[in-house]
Amino acid sequence: MAIINTGFTEAGLRSEFQDAFEAASKSTIWQDIVTVLKSDKDEEKYAWMGSVPQLREWGTGRVARPLFSESYSIKNLKYESTIEVDRDEISDDQIGSIRMRTRALGDRAAGHKDKLIADLLVNGATAGFNAYDGKTFFATDHQSGNSGAQSNDITSAAVIPGAPTVAEIKTAIKAGFKTLMGLADDQGEPMNLSTTGLMAVTPPEVFIDFSEALQAQTINATQNVLAGAARVVAFSRITVPSVFYLLKTDVAVRPFILQDREPLEFHAMEQNSDEGFMREKFFYGVRARYRLTYGLWQHAVRITFV
Repeated sequence: MAIINTGFTEAGLRSEFQDAFEAASKSTIWQDIVTVLKSDKDEEKYAWMGSVPQLREWGTGRVARPLFSESYSIKNLKYESTIEVDRDEISDDQIGSIRMRTRALGDRAAGHKDKLIADLLVNGATAGFNAYDGKTFFATDHQSGNSGAQSNDITSAAVIPGAPTVAEIKTAIKAGFKTLMGLADDQGEPMNLSTTGLMAVTPPEVFIDFSEALQAQTINATQNVLAGAARVVAFSRITVPSVFYLLKTDVAVRPFILQDREPLEFHAMEQNSDEGFMREKFFYGVRARYRLTYGLWQHAVRITFV
């Protein structure tokens, strides 16, 4: 994280912010499901989202195959968060309160990318939340090149959809595995060749049951064949207990992309600023430019209990 010293930043508050930011970052999940791509302009165009040709016998020589026409243009966004402090708060020995607010600012900054990821997950089947192929990210009718019609939005049966049993969860996970392994690229080649690097992202309400389904060595005195098959992550920003997501994370292009234009900066305007002199108001804030967007839909499946 870049820390910008504008000449007004108080070293103690800058340190408080950075400490809180780094501590909160340890509990975020975006790093595990995002491919980070550096950006050097306001908008980036991705024309490489289609696959690379499979190797073939040399035969009479090389056969160059063009990229498919699908492309993806993503515009960077600017984000900020600022707190205002009256000079009298400092004069009245309220530094402890200001430090707490600065640490809270660090928490907010660290969790912002998780918030954006949650928006992409929750709205992934909503019009306008589209993948590179023009379909919604979670859709039953994806088609790219020679892939044929494909779905990464499936359902699984549960007597009470909002409270699935461990057995129902295991059935849903198996369906998710099968769906992931069957997804093909634009040349009809399988996208996922192994079930390694899998993450089940769940609402908090069902986290314990998912953990049992995916981590317990035995269930009801029977060996659990799914033990260790996927990491389970409870995501508090997912509030519908009947929906979970199975993501493949050990791939070059993950389900989500972070287009990183300008890293996080911490600024302060204190007594030497115009606002500090004229209004006795001090400001502490953060600023960044980036964009969280969809990567490859073939590495993500949404499973809804019905």
